[in-house]
Amino acid sequence: MCLEGDLATHVFILLSGWVKILSTTKDGHEILLALRGDGDVVGDIAGETTGRRNATIQTIETVKALIARHDSFNSFLDSHPRAARVYRRVVTQKWNDTDATLRRRAGTSGTQRVADLLLDLAERYGRAVGGSLDLVTPLSQEELASLAGTSRATVTRAFSNWRMRGLIRTAQHRITITDPNALRRVAGRPG
Repeated sequence: MCLEGDLATHVFILLSGWVKILSTTKDGHEILLALRGDGDVVGDIAGETTGRRNATIQTIETVKALIARHDSFNSFLDSHPRAARVYRRVVTQKWNDTDATLRRRAGTSGTQRVADLLLDLAERYGRAVGGSLDLVTPLSQEELASLAGTSRATVTRAFSNWRMRGLIRTAQHRITITDPNALRRVAGRPG
């Protein structure tokens, strides 16, 4: 949808589909920063700060989006106070989520972060089937590792361990959390 460094002229309001928010390090390593989907607003921050995209927005699947020029988006928010309040709440929630992620990384293991990420993805994008959570995900293990702030080897070991213990089942682009409560304990989540 756009590349890191491009002029930030538009905001994308995702109506359906998933996008990856990516950045590239100075040594050329690609980092997956976030995953966004239905209802999310992306590309909004750069237009307010540097005027250039601070990350690449890449579609994962077919995406339908409302595309608005930054100035039109801002004018809309200025003239619709309720929409502006909702938008501020969404932006604040994104920052809170980022803050929580950074704090978790400091005090948890890679395995705990992978478990937490799977639960977050399943709760947001998956569906409940009986007592399980079924998640269709186009993300690779490398991308899951990047999102969780760990290595691909950690993801591979965790998945193998969890499959043997009956916590998850995996198939191509599908993860079924068969024992969500056990995975919550692995993640260190209360309850």
